[in-house]
Amino acid sequence: MSGQEQEFLREKYYNEAVRYMENAKGCLKNAKKSGNLYEDTKYVRMACGTAYCGVLIALDGFFTLRGVHKQKSKNRKSIEYYQNNMAKIDKKMLGSLNISYKILHLSGYYDGIESVDVVKIGFDEAYKIINKIKPELENEYTKS
Repeated sequence: MSGQEQEFLREKYYNEAVRYMENAKGCLKNAKKSGNLYEDTKYVRMACGTAYCGVLIALDGFFTLRGVHKQKSKNRKSIEYYQNNMAKIDKKMLGSLNISYKILHLSGYYDGIESVDVVKIGFDEAYKIINKIKPELENEYTKS
């Protein structure tokens, strides 16, 4: 894959993942805070589910750029697919994946956790993953 193709894929996956995260932040605003807790778990669940989808999009982009083969079955990809492949590539990123999965998907989406601090940690870990595929913007002043 050429550098230009890689940069195109980075931009495509990164922009889509960031779009999901922006939508997730919008959902959190609707959850309204009361101290350190969200008042409406419906919006917390929507936000966390959307943010987790953004993580999966970023991971799909990361794996595509690394040449990781897609799962051959027609079933959806499991967390084990992402964990097993990430364990071979980047242990720190695997940690961020595990935290994102536990907070955003399990505690946030399924359980509707109300803690503002916990949800923030999940979002921070999601951004760590998403930023791994951030496109390298060429600065026009550094061109030779």
